[in-house]
Amino acid sequence: MTTVDTPMAARPVINKPRRSLWWRSVGWRHIVGLIAVVYALFPLVIIVNIALSPGASLAASKSLFSSVTLGNFGRLFSDPNSHFPRWVGNTMIVGTFTAIGTVLMGAAASYAFSRFRFRGRRGTLSFLLVVQMFPQLLSFVAIFLLLTWIKPVFPGLGMDSLTALICVYLGGALGVNTFLMYGFFNTVPQSIDEAARIDGATHTQIFWTIILRLVAPILAVVALLSFISSFSEYVIAKLVLTTDRNWTLAVSLYTLVSDPKEPHWDLFAAGAIISAVPVLLLFLFLQRYIVSGLTSGAVKG
Repeated sequence: MTTVDTPMAARPVINKPRRSLWWRSVGWRHIVGLIAVVYALFPLVIIVNIALSPGASLAASKSLFSSVTLGNFGRLFSDPNSHFPRWVGNTMIVGTFTAIGTVLMGAAASYAFSRFRFRGRRGTLSFLLVVQMFPQLLSFVAIFLLLTWIKPVFPGLGMDSLTALICVYLGGALGVNTFLMYGFFNTVPQSIDEAARIDGATHTQIFWTIILRLVAPILAVVALLSFISSFSEYVIAKLVLTTDRNWTLAVSLYTLVSDPKEPHWDLFAAGAIISAVPVLLLFLFLQRYIVSGLTSGAVKG
């Protein structure tokens, strides 16, 4: 009797070295990405759970979505002692005007530093860089004294004024945004300006009709960063705004949980979710500009 051996090619072979190589090169990245997603979603799930739970506190976050209701959102707008709609409006006004003003001022300064050669140009750039190195805490006393002195003369620019808060934000963001936009303006060839001047265009026409369209990505990035920073800023807003009707969302939401005897974490969570909606919508709207706006300016300085 003869026996027939199975050919080696017909036997299933497990290529362990190849699988091990895949885990070392690619597989571990999936694990790290999964951990990062869970880490990022954890606080969001807790906030949503507290916002949807009636009368919830931090201790209620242990049981997720045991009871779901939208009552906390309704209380923010229906409570006669709450100015939440006005706080939302104040925050939108401050964020919108700060973003627009920052873009216009930074673009004008960056265009001047990028296209013109004047005495003191390098010194001014260095001065702006040095000023940004000082911590923001050093300016609080100066801001308070300046706005206190201005209020008797120009009440609209003094303490407890949204206009004053916008001006403070514009001054603080001018230096860093000028440097951020300056590198992007340098990537636009100056031959475009020369061709436009040959056709009879002035510097103003070149700036508004040509340059701003070419640097739209960095304008969108600066507007987004300025809107987010002013939207969620607390310390300066608390210093400048003293009346509860003029508060922004950051200040008003903190007051909901500042009382240690009766913190309203359910209302705080509901307000935090509402305040995140404008930022999320703006981010989605400007998403296509973000990557190119943050990277293109690093090509040429």
